[in-house]
Amino acid sequence: MRVLELLILSVIYFTTFPGFLEALNKNRRCFNKDDDFTKLARCLLKRTRRHHFRNAAPVDLSPTESQPKMDCSKLNLDSSGPDSNRSVSPWRLSCYCGSSLYLDKTYRRYACKRRTVIPAGGAAARTAVKPGAAGDWPAGRAGAGGGAHSAGRRGVPWYQETQELPWRFTQECLLLMLGLSRHLSRLLAAFRPVTGPRPGPRLPEPAPALPPDVLSVGQQKAVGAALQFVVTLGLCPYLAPGVGVPLGRRSAFGAAVDAAVRGGGTADCDRRLLVVTSTLLELAELSSLATLVFTRHLGDVMAGLCQLGYRPHRPEGASTESDKGISMEERLNCRKALQGILGKVYQPIVIKELLILQGGPKQAPPWLRRLCGQLLSDRLMQPCGVQAVVRAVLEGAGAGGAAASDWGKCDMVARVLAACPQQALSVEEYYRQVCPQVLELLHFPDKLTALQFQRVATRAALTMLQERPELARQYLLTPLLAPLARCGAPTGGLPAPECVAEWELTRSVEDVYKVWVVGNSPSPVLLKALGETVPVLFSLYCFSKQSVCHLRAPCGEILQWFLCHSEPAEALSALKQLCRLQTPVGGVTPGFHFSPGSEGGARLVPREQISDEDEALYDKVSGEQWQVECLVHLLAEMKDKDLPGDFFLELLEELMGWAAEEEVGEEQEVDTSAMTLLELEEHLLQSTEGRGRRLALLQVLAAVCEGISHTLLLRKPTQVVGFMVSLLERACVAVGRGCDSPVETQTLSMGMGLVATLLAGDMQLTSQDRASMSLLLPPLDYISQKHPELVIQELASDLRAAIATHGAFCPDTVTQAARARIPQRTRSTSAAQVTRSKDTANPLLVQDAPVPQITRHTHTPRPVHDTSSPQTSHCTPGTELRKADSRAFSECLLEACDPDVPTRAVALRSLTRALQDRSLEALQAQDRVLTLFLENLNHEDSFVYLSAIQGLAVLADSSPDTVLLRLLEEFGGGATGPSPEACSLETRLKVGEVLMRASRALGDLAPHHGRPLIGVFLRGVRDADPSVRASSLSNLGELCQRLNFSLGPLTQELNCCLTAVIKTEREVEVRRAAVHVIALLLRGLSDKTTQVLGDVLLDLYRALKSVVRTDSDDVTVLHAQLALEELDDVMKKFLFPVQKLEKKIVVLP
Repeated sequence: MRVLELLILSVIYFTTFPGFLEALNKNRRCFNKDDDFTKLARCLLKRTRRHHFRNAAPVDLSPTESQPKMDCSKLNLDSSGPDSNRSVSPWRLSCYCGSSLYLDKTYRRYACKRRTVIPAGGAAARTAVKPGAAGDWPAGRAGAGGGAHSAGRRGVPWYQETQELPWRFTQECLLLMLGLSRHLSRLLAAFRPVTGPRPGPRLPEPAPALPPDVLSVGQQKAVGAALQFVVTLGLCPYLAPGVGVPLGRRSAFGAAVDAAVRGGGTADCDRRLLVVTSTLLELAELSSLATLVFTRHLGDVMAGLCQLGYRPHRPEGASTESDKGISMEERLNCRKALQGILGKVYQPIVIKELLILQGGPKQAPPWLRRLCGQLLSDRLMQPCGVQAVVRAVLEGAGAGGAAASDWGKCDMVARVLAACPQQALSVEEYYRQVCPQVLELLHFPDKLTALQFQRVATRAALTMLQERPELARQYLLTPLLAPLARCGAPTGGLPAPECVAEWELTRSVEDVYKVWVVGNSPSPVLLKALGETVPVLFSLYCFSKQSVCHLRAPCGEILQWFLCHSEPAEALSALKQLCRLQTPVGGVTPGFHFSPGSEGGARLVPREQISDEDEALYDKVSGEQWQVECLVHLLAEMKDKDLPGDFFLELLEELMGWAAEEEVGEEQEVDTSAMTLLELEEHLLQSTEGRGRRLALLQVLAAVCEGISHTLLLRKPTQVVGFMVSLLERACVAVGRGCDSPVETQTLSMGMGLVATLLAGDMQLTSQDRASMSLLLPPLDYISQKHPELVIQELASDLRAAIATHGAFCPDTVTQAARARIPQRTRSTSAAQVTRSKDTANPLLVQDAPVPQITRHTHTPRPVHDTSSPQTSHCTPGTELRKADSRAFSECLLEACDPDVPTRAVALRSLTRALQDRSLEALQAQDRVLTLFLENLNHEDSFVYLSAIQGLAVLADSSPDTVLLRLLEEFGGGATGPSPEACSLETRLKVGEVLMRASRALGDLAPHHGRPLIGVFLRGVRDADPSVRASSLSNLGELCQRLNFSLGPLTQELNCCLTAVIKTEREVEVRRAAVHVIALLLRGLSDKTTQVLGDVLLDLYRALKSVVRTDSDDVTVLHAQLALEELDDVMKKFLFPVQKLEKKIVVLP
């Protein structure tokens, strides 16, 4: 647009006053290259020198009396001409430059084209036209005053004639931009978008016509540069010290022109400031210009309005109107304009500018700091004000993790949000408005923004809870926990079809996780509020463990956080309530339960009524059992905490208390004959309730012992001591009753050995640990006097003496009992480091359990070696150790025949470990050990025969030539028990389990030892019993997948066997095993399948397809599908091998 070109040219012509041009010339090198203002100034200077001054024609420039003279040398003109000593008037500089005709023609061409009426005071009114040109613009005068353009300037109310060149130039720029704004407004009002005919189906639809007020990029840069001139020359110099950002701190160019444009000492500075701000606000009424004004100069406009509207009045001694500044009405208008800007502009930008205006403690004046504080508080208390404040502080701070990790800013914003402003009606009213907005900060979908906002919301919530706990709980925690509270609150009337929606539960759980777990600032208010919803959260956690639910992890971490940060007594009480050992408080509303949601969450819905009482009872019992399992799993994840061990000890203490109560109840039997029916019913209900609690306690205790490792339950010496206290008290009760159970005696001896290990072992005990061991003195004293076993009495007495003296007096029996527990564990640990484990099928069989050194067969402690005996004084330590090992091995052989089940099982496991350790005694007595293992296969207790199975597998691995033949005879039909007819089948199945483990352990030796195994297994497929047939097929599959190319001669026989079983077998288990053999065979051979099974592969494929199509058993069909997938993978690799870039080197002959 030509108006913009005229604006640019006018800028350069009216900036040729001495100080400003001199500053430009001297400081060109320090300009910021990215500054549009600097680019425009440099470009205009260059254009002026190149196109105007070089071709200028000398004319008579006689200065007028009313205008100051200016030396041409300051304009960098060529002073070599005859008129170089003349002075030039800045008003007539355009005549010297020969640009009046150019401006006049350009402006006239634009006016004729647009038919635009240019407002008075514009550039055309100021230019001089060629004399004698009829019909041209009115001729301008050479001096000030007189002429049509002077009358036009006077038509603008704020225009004034002045000798100050910066202000004169500012007025001219304002006139030009006002003309541009009004012209664009008229064009926009007359704009009617024309809708043409719709294009054809193959032609693209034309873009809509742009409004006439849309400026191009170049035009926006020109207007922006003019605005920067106006703000630099006409606004910033008239701001009071400390108001706004000084020019010297903005850029290098601002620092260069700061001294040249400083005008704060002018008498009518407030009036000039009012003119500029009001004109800029008028420009901002047009949307296209408002963007340019507010994006770069919002802070300057706000600073001017603040100074005009809120700066304290000057003293009343002013004589003239100009000295008094502006009127009260104008001040009120400025305040209204400021409020209008604050309401229209994007709030984060407004808040950011207010923070800049407020400045530090020594920059802004007190009245401005107070005003900015009030305005910021007003912004904060508006709807969405909290979000605006957070965005203003955090947006633009950095990218990526730099801004996300700025905890200092988050804490600062949180403290601001928690502080109640002075203009708030009350603290409660402020919290009522702000707390819901703080909660909304937790729900942003954008990840980076959500991370920053969540930190602010979390810190703000915690700060509010610390400063105003009651109000924060009412307006912050209560709405946050409302969905969870509704799950546990009783509902009146008819139940709703959906009590709590899925999104409500999800949002509530996520908010609790962010505030409690992520915030990680435990306080009594937080713990108390969360404790009320813990039963509901635990029910939700149990539900999520049963299905695929994304709430499982947050619920588990919330429960762990609560249990870890609560007081130990409160945490134990909560655990008892969750596992129904105490009367639960809260929980899900009766008649409702959680169900899966559509988005992977959960929702609370009414439970369907179950008419069958047995089914309802089963659901209740199974639900309680599942809750106990979930609680144990939750405790098992707390690996570095003492709570699992404390809970275990609490259960043991409660068990001992009930045992004592039961003993007292047996002594004091209640006479029911004299009771009424109501009393009898109440007595029976109490008795039943007591039995139910005992059963629940035993159930929880068994689940804890099974699901949590002993290293987690007893991780500290004090917890071990607590466990031993419960154990010894129970032994005291048993001794008092006269019970001489072998299990009780064995348990007591092992427990006392554990205490001896604590006292004489390598563990360093603290003073607190030794003080806690004083609790063992009363039960040890009782056992040392009342126990029937003399050895246990002596050991209990010695342990009591060692504990009482804090280890100063430690008898030999204590040291020997401690050493008796250590060597066996040490040997098994060292052997595990040298030899690899051969069996991982049952981890319970390979756990490290020490051999009992004090049993009911031994009445004296066994020392490691007797140094006082003359027979052993000349023996070397190695000989003594071998003798001790020999004695231990012999005792294990004897105890393997003991009728006591625990003793026999432990002895069998000890023999198994001796075989794994390659003990010399065990290797020499392989036949005896083999016979013992085979005899114990017939035992009815699973602990015994599983230990025997494990031992036979280890023995077969150590000596496969002899042991495998014996096992094959047993599997083929031999019997080892007293009644072959009754035990033959069971024994053969157990031997089959041994052969399967042995086949797995053979590894690369399978082709060498596999031929006799395959023969026995193929004969077993034709056995009359279906269980033996299934076992034989399973063993055949485990063995064949390890034979590789050794399977080649047997492929036809194997194919006939498997296809015949698949087609003719009636038993489902046998068909499953046969199909599973094919799957294992294909999986084991893998890439070698086409080479080994090439002749029978088509038959196996047809058999599998037949099973998929015709078999009625789903499991068999599933096995066949898996086998077909294995075959499909094999054939894909065979037909489409992986292309590899290989370099081959061939040596030519």
